[in-house]
Amino acid sequence: QLQLVESGGGLVQPGGSLRLSCGASGNTLNDYAIGWFRQAPGKEREGVSCISSNDINIDYADSVKGRFTISRDNAKGTVYLQMNSLKPEDTAAYYCAAARSTYYFCSDQVSDFDYWGQGTQVTVSS
Repeated sequence: QLQLVESGGGLVQPGGSLRLSCGASGNTLNDYAIGWFRQAPGKEREGVSCISSNDINIDYADSVKGRFTISRDNAKGTVYLQMNSLKPEDTAAYYCAAARSTYYFCSDQVSDFDYWGQGTQVTVSS
């Protein structure tokens, strides 16, 4: 059983930056496609970004393109989500998810991922 752990959330002013981290307790994420999702109160969980297990396919939601960057450090077995130019509408609980998949797999669908972290809260407010 893969146990994912997110960190890096917090309170930031509009225009600020945060970097979220996703790791696996006692394991590595190197063989998994990783997705970042977010869920605001009263809204459905939505895909933010994904990276395939071979790091070739990367995708972003239109709402975060040009502001967020997903990356993977294979030596640390960790995936990051760098979030710049944050807006109040980015406020949500952020979750990382993992899928054991083919090398090029990348998805924004909740149902495509097998393992989930507990989430980390990001609040963008002045």
